[in-house]
Amino acid sequence: MSKSSSSSLAALTLGAIGVVYGDIGTSVLYAVKEVFGSGHVAFTAANVYGILSLFFWTLTTIVSLKYVLLVLRADNHGEGGLVAMLALASQAVKDKPRLRATLLLVGIFGTAIFYGDGVITPAISVLSAVEGLEVIDPAFKRAVIPVTLLILLVLFWVQKRGTAGIGKFFGPVTLLWFLALALLGIHQIAAYPGILWAVSPHHALGFIWHNPGTTFIILGAVVLCVTGAEALYADLGHFGKKPIRLAWFAVVMPALTLNYFGQGALLLREPQAVKNPFYLMAPEWALIPLVLLATAASVIASQALITGAFSVTKQVIQLGYLPRLSILHTSERDTGQIYIPMVNWGLFATIVLAVVLFRSSSNLAAAYGIAVTLDMLITTILTFFVIRFRWNYPLALCLAATGIFFVVDLAFFASNLMKLFDGGWFPLLIGAVVFTLMLTWKDGRQLLNDKLRADLLQLPTFLEAVFVMPPARVEGTAVFLTAEKGAVPNAMLHNLKHNKVLHAQNLFVTVINHEVPWVALEQRIEIESLGHQCWQVMIHYGFKDDPDVPKALQALAAHGCHIEEMSTSYFLSRDTVIPTIGGGMSPWREKLFAQMHRNASGAADFLKLPNNAVVELGSKIEI
Repeated sequence: MSKSSSSSLAALTLGAIGVVYGDIGTSVLYAVKEVFGSGHVAFTAANVYGILSLFFWTLTTIVSLKYVLLVLRADNHGEGGLVAMLALASQAVKDKPRLRATLLLVGIFGTAIFYGDGVITPAISVLSAVEGLEVIDPAFKRAVIPVTLLILLVLFWVQKRGTAGIGKFFGPVTLLWFLALALLGIHQIAAYPGILWAVSPHHALGFIWHNPGTTFIILGAVVLCVTGAEALYADLGHFGKKPIRLAWFAVVMPALTLNYFGQGALLLREPQAVKNPFYLMAPEWALIPLVLLATAASVIASQALITGAFSVTKQVIQLGYLPRLSILHTSERDTGQIYIPMVNWGLFATIVLAVVLFRSSSNLAAAYGIAVTLDMLITTILTFFVIRFRWNYPLALCLAATGIFFVVDLAFFASNLMKLFDGGWFPLLIGAVVFTLMLTWKDGRQLLNDKLRADLLQLPTFLEAVFVMPPARVEGTAVFLTAEKGAVPNAMLHNLKHNKVLHAQNLFVTVINHEVPWVALEQRIEIESLGHQCWQVMIHYGFKDDPDVPKALQALAAHGCHIEEMSTSYFLSRDTVIPTIGGGMSPWREKLFAQMHRNASGAADFLKLPNNAVVELGSKIEI
């Protein structure tokens, strides 16, 4: 390996430690505390060994085997994440319409549940870090909630400035955090080295055998040790497989194991430390620095999830499941760095509600696992269809590869369902609301398109009629945006009716979004001449591409269609949706869709059209 490639690998690995593993790295703050603090597990040496063994083998099975070795292989043109996996699975079964529709529903519900996770993660991470103040001095207890809310406010306030400036510190700070975890663990293990035998699976199996009921109950707390595992796959496109795998096996997994075993060693010697075993591992002089470092690590973990929420929202908009939202780019060099104000402040308001409602990390832990395990289960289901129908592996091998993970994920999810009324309802409610919005938008757009399609005029036939007695031609280029290829845009009809002119050059442009992350530049544009200097143009984008119509149209010069930027006008139809009784959706959904349609950001901004060259012509459409 060359010197430059090895330094690049080191940089990517350091970046992966900061962005990918921030969430799972903060699980040590509360996971052990929730298992032993639940009151279901007695403080015996056998039980402590059994629980630590469960932690180790949960990390090994779900993270090392499922995500790092299997799921990371299912990349969609180098991209990962639930949306990318959904696109892969739906393409794999495109010849099975019913199955494809079902998988789309399952995948979109998983994406909606992600927002529930996006609310709980920053709340529990920051709150559990700040709770270290209580260990320093119990008098600080009343300051925990205000300090948590202040940190969250600052975190969300700075989002609009982007993370390019502070992002370079994420890797080093998180690496320092993992080194601190390892040192704290080693310090405690040195006093009780026998705890290392908990790595043997027979301790976990023995605990399950002797305590089957208790095991099922505490699985809802054990799963907290793998929260953030989905980030391994979601950030695949940013770092690549090798750096993510190297960071896990070389740094993250060893540090987490040492820390969990260190907490177990402490509990065997001092059972009263269960009130906060993580902070009580540290010597008194290190408490304040540790609280500050834990808070920094929690903020970084939260930042990664907030950034993920922006990215997922953009992808879902591109796939047509959410209306256009205002998307701001916070970096001139990195197009992936975006800021969506509505998502940012919506997340913040819901996180504040979660902190005020649950008031402690222990209470939030009850709400946490259900969203995480449901997304893990959905990822396993989609992975099966990818390896069976896209990779064409034998059925027996596919069932063997995903069956074990399905059973494990299902067991964790079933255990977390017991926490439904203790807080598990909260992320599910968030997911249900987002899922309803997504389906309503998708169904509403389908109804709207059906209505427009029923009333449309065929473009070639219409142009033929127009040029029998052509109207006055004016200089310049008119770009008519239309959702349906080959249809006459409403904006053109209104322009001819009111202005009675036709531009010297006319482009009828349809933007098509695909279920792939990226569309190559050479495949971006399709053009067809309609005669009389009229052109049918199709622009193709993937769900991670940034739509930019003027930039895409510059490529038409190679096809003999030259566009002068200063003499080009963009014509759009601004439709107003009118709900009607007896339509395709229930009345409340039609009203909701009409409201979403009204509040969607303008197509001009979304497609990066120049503000001084846009003409919007409105019409009313009943659905």
